[in-house]
Amino acid sequence: MGRLRLFVAFFLIGTSLAGCAGLSVVHDDLSVPPGRIEGNQFVGIRYPFRLEVPQHWKMTMDFPDFLKDLGYDRPGPSDKEVTELYLYNPVTLSSVQIDFTPAKPAAKFSQEKIEALVTVAAMSFEEELEQEYGKDIRAEIGPTTPFPLRGVQFAAKKYATYAIQGMRREQGWIYGYAEPYQFFILYMILEKEGSEDREALRRILESFEFHPTK
Repeated sequence: MGRLRLFVAFFLIGTSLAGCAGLSVVHDDLSVPPGRIEGNQFVGIRYPFRLEVPQHWKMTMDFPDFLKDLGYDRPGPSDKEVTELYLYNPVTLSSVQIDFTPAKPAAKFSQEKIEALVTVAAMSFEEELEQEYGKDIRAEIGPTTPFPLRGVQFAAKKYATYAIQGMRREQGWIYGYAEPYQFFILYMILEKEGSEDREALRRILESFEFHPTK
């Protein structure tokens, strides 16, 4: 199971534990296109969110082949969760993946419970790293923090830093709830000399907006 699928599956199970009710019932319609790319802007159609990327970054709604080499699996036809958008720097291969899915009618959400779920997810991440790269790999896990996004009721961020073959990586994930959807933002920063990918990530996330009434 690829890393995004792993986190999505974990959170879909975990949301049955949460605190403040989501009231709407929404169903996926995968025949609706994810959205449209207009220059450096993305406008969602299947799910109502938008964002923009720096000029030197790329956007696609198709799985980029290089992600396979970084430990992600290409979504198959039987996958219930489909990533809506991939963003990446074609030079450094730092990337961001965004996945929306309707919340289950019985699911309940609160900021505290979302932060708790993100914290527990770090343990599954460490286990996966060990399975893929052996027991010698060491990940430094960052703190769990609330993460403000425009139009989003609850969101939290967690990240880990580690090195593979001498290259430092930062793997981060943001889990959020914007009624009536839950969403997952998974990013990887590959630390290459001279890159400004962290600043690019900050700008991307600052541009993110959930806009159900627009």
